[in-house]
Amino acid sequence: MSTRKQNWGEDRVMFYDAQGRLRSLPASWTDVNEADLFSQVAAGRSFSRPDDLSALASLIDRIKSRQEE
Repeated sequence: MSTRKQNWGEDRVMFYDAQGRLRSLPASWTDVNEADLFSQVAAGRSFSRPDDLSALASLIDRIKSRQEE
């Protein structure tokens, strides 16, 4: 059994593991959400969504700019 709730500022899925400990994962890491249109069309052939790649590129740029200071 799992529960979905807002926790730590994001949509998370809460569940108990095999040892009975409460665990949580970002809902986006699970299949509780309906697949977005990109994921449906990609049908497992793409590792990342374009929005995720764009966010990663922005993060890398921020890290590089800090290292250049």
